[in-house]
Amino acid sequence: MQALFNQYSLKLSGIGLEYIRPMISFIDESERLIGIKGTRGVGKTTILLQYLKKNDPTISGEYLYASLDHVWFLENSLYDLASDFQKQGGKFLALDEVHRYPNWSQELKNIYDDFNDLKVVFTGSSLLQILNARADLSRRVLVFHMQGLSFREFLTIESKQQFDVLSLTDIVTHHAKIASDILNRIKPFAYFNEYLTSGYYPFYLQSKKYYHDKINEVVNLILEIELPMLRKTDISYARKLKQLLLVLSESVPFVPNFTKLAERIGLNRKTLLLYIDYLEEAQLIRILNKEAKGITRFQKPDKLLPDNTNIPYALSKTVDKGTLRETFFVNQLAYQHEISYPEKGDYKVDKEYIFEIGGKNKNQSQIAELNNAYLVLDDIEIGYANKIPLWLFGFLY
Repeated sequence: MQALFNQYSLKLSGIGLEYIRPMISFIDESERLIGIKGTRGVGKTTILLQYLKKNDPTISGEYLYASLDHVWFLENSLYDLASDFQKQGGKFLALDEVHRYPNWSQELKNIYDDFNDLKVVFTGSSLLQILNARADLSRRVLVFHMQGLSFREFLTIESKQQFDVLSLTDIVTHHAKIASDILNRIKPFAYFNEYLTSGYYPFYLQSKKYYHDKINEVVNLILEIELPMLRKTDISYARKLKQLLLVLSESVPFVPNFTKLAERIGLNRKTLLLYIDYLEEAQLIRILNKEAKGITRFQKPDKLLPDNTNIPYALSKTVDKGTLRETFFVNQLAYQHEISYPEKGDYKVDKEYIFEIGGKNKNQSQIAELNNAYLVLDDIEIGYANKIPLWLFGFLY
């Protein structure tokens, strides 16, 4: 166990507390078992270590961090770690990358059932299945989903100013005043394009020069390692799935012909739909369905988008402006809101609001007769009536 405490000490020495994301509130010691899911690079490990540095700066022995891909676990079990740690006075166990450990769910279930006074927080891939046939953790664990930086968070980091989180109701009701107040403090367009290009994943702070290379590494690791390991996909299709991501990046907001797409990639239609579902689970794409439809795994999606705006820039030299606008809008809202693809307008949110996305010269024709309908316009600092600036939707989390 000493090797893990040594790793813990080294990890804490390298972590900063200059900016702590609000998502650190996921970790609540009144809960006995907490899971934080998310794709690679969104900052799960950082949140975990920042929490530990705030609560255990002297490494008291009551807290311990362990990454489950550590060589220590080649000869030792997770359950034995929890048992020995508790015997030595341990109270809080932070486990990183649990998906790298075989039988993690069964052992976490046993730890939860056998050690009542031990708190456990774990992180893992967005592909983690909390409910499986061998160990049902769903009744025991509180699970949070984590995604990359919002535009608001990016502004906070870059400008060193604090900005309030806005509700969707605030935005549609008071957007002109809110935008005016923000504009009195900062010029959003001085930062917006940089965020769209290279501000979503927190690791941009480590190296802006190689940022897009790191996104490519993340994509490759998901396609070549995580999907085959956790969803048993055929690794030989990894390159073709990356081609699909490239098509989404370069196309206008994509309403696919799945028969032709399946032929182009070399998959049967059923397998293609399954793999597209996996790509959304891995937070590489977003699937939009018509509002009247139920969602099933083999249902044909009505619209596909990249998950976030940084992925297209990492994969392609030709990025469609319309795709960027819609990708930003959907990414910022989908974290806390339900989005569907309506008959009129681009998106319906929470079964209440209709939004049409476009440039500053977009007109009302497509939503003219609809209630609760709004134009979301790029390239404007401040809106009026039902015209809302696109950048403002980056303040929702």
